[in-house]
Amino acid sequence: MPTTHLLYLHGFRSSPHSNKARTMAHYVQGQHPSVTWYCPQLPPSPKAAMDMVMAHVQDWPSAQMAVIGSSLGGYYATWVAHQKHCKSVLLNPAVYPDHSLEHHIGQQTNWHNPQEAFFFKPEYIQQLRDLALHDLAAPAPQLGIFAKGDEVLDWRQMVARYPEAEQVILEGGDHAISDFDSHISRILDFLDLA
Repeated sequence: MPTTHLLYLHGFRSSPHSNKARTMAHYVQGQHPSVTWYCPQLPPSPKAAMDMVMAHVQDWPSAQMAVIGSSLGGYYATWVAHQKHCKSVLLNPAVYPDHSLEHHIGQQTNWHNPQEAFFFKPEYIQQLRDLALHDLAAPAPQLGIFAKGDEVLDWRQMVARYPEAEQVILEGGDHAISDFDSHISRILDFLDLA
């Protein structure tokens, strides 16, 4: 069934202005204008972020929606896909953000707008743990793009975490997947946009 609704979730300190989010928005709006596109600026609180996202997509048709998530957004996308039983695309997803983000408690700035600051609170670590689904099987098809050259997260954790996913393992690459354009066709094939 074609995807008619597409959700994109950015990573930690990122935004809808990231290269990947803008590239996907451009393709969707240019090639598939009938697809509903939602790429919000996520608040720093994981609970607030997921409450906001779920309020927006609650009426989306599960069989015809998909979620794309990058880094921390991949962790969130996994959770959303379980709630909605929908397809997901995971771009260098965070597997244990409750561990990796413990070192980032405190004042942070947005990558794409350094004037925009936020505070990452200690209680957000428990909120991340509350979203963990490590032992649950995927409810719908998954596509994972994992870069061995990721300088932030360990690609081996991604491979182990998503055994049921169609896995594209990049020999080099980086955390941002700087060559994202070259993976668009694979993602679009997987999503089967209306």
